[in-house]
Amino acid sequence: MRVAFGADHAGFELKQHLLNTARNLGHEVLDLGTHGPESVDYPDYAETTAHAVLSGRCDMGVVICSNGVGISITANKMPGVRCALCHSSWGAARARQHTDANMLALGAWETGIGVADDVLAAFLSNEF
Repeated sequence: MRVAFGADHAGFELKQHLLNTARNLGHEVLDLGTHGPESVDYPDYAETTAHAVLSGRCDMGVVICSNGVGISITANKMPGVRCALCHSSWGAARARQHTDANMLALGAWETGIGVADDVLAAFLSNEF
């Protein structure tokens, strides 16, 4: 599966980690930024990542900001995006199985690396 990743400055470090997690799970990744910790606007990365999914360039998208709320709201404004803000692997699995979510949102300041790894794995391994 090809997975697009986008994050603002608050989500930069977690995005970098999850890129490797996704690769280790056997997925292709597309890093759409941000590419450093300098302050940026999260809507830019939500939209870029959503476009990658909607265009078919990627199968799924993952977006990350400080708490995941703003970036998920922005992504969900785009027709065809079903972005789920998840805090557990159970919620991520349900988002795929029952709502056909095509994007995952995470809050970097709320979700530890271990939980984020589990959430991503559950999201990418489940189907509608």
